[in-house]
Amino acid sequence: MNQLDLIKNKASAAVTQTEKRPAHEQVYQTLKSQIMFGDLVPGQPVTIQGLTDSLGVGMTPVREAIRRLISDGALIFQGNRRVSVPLLTATDVEQMIFARNAVESELSRRAAVNMTTADIDQLEKIDEQLDRTIADGDVGGYLRLNHAFHEKLYDHAGAPILKDLAERLWLRFGPSLRVVCGRFGTQSLPDRHKDIIDALRASDAEKVAKATTQDIEQGMELMAEALATE
Repeated sequence: MNQLDLIKNKASAAVTQTEKRPAHEQVYQTLKSQIMFGDLVPGQPVTIQGLTDSLGVGMTPVREAIRRLISDGALIFQGNRRVSVPLLTATDVEQMIFARNAVESELSRRAAVNMTTADIDQLEKIDEQLDRTIADGDVGGYLRLNHAFHEKLYDHAGAPILKDLAERLWLRFGPSLRVVCGRFGTQSLPDRHKDIIDALRASDAEKVAKATTQDIEQGMELMAEALATE
């Protein structure tokens, strides 16, 4: 079983687990995933009734989930019972580069001192599968495995507050990353993951943080270029 299958199975298990949670939490997690991986297109309004119908749930849990996602900055209210994923501006991207560099480079630096050889091997397996999705032009697989790589790395930082901040940032730029993939294709996307892995194996926390920063900056600059032509 490859890493993408493992991620899908993990997601299925998470769905089963969330079925025991309140309906609004289930809806929140579902919509969060749809937003992060670009299933909801930035700028395209959707009705609350439409979300209710597509998810097969009542209006109340959808409203509660939307309220949380608006608070997260992942959705904006458009009026007339419509919401949409916000379009990023050049200023938004500039701020996100600053915030991601500050938060995610520190998460990487902290993770570097905690990861074992086995942990790094698992990270490398995700990256190998990620390479296959890039070669195949599998945008959905790329988005999920790219997130899984960083999530796996940050899990070892032992810094839940910073990791929550990183997740919120990913929720904001994820939809636009889908736009980038659509415009440039997966093979044009920067990938400094191997530099991160090499630095982890060398036990060089500063190089891990630097490679993470380079990975962030190259991806976000490409995003800025794509959004500028929209």
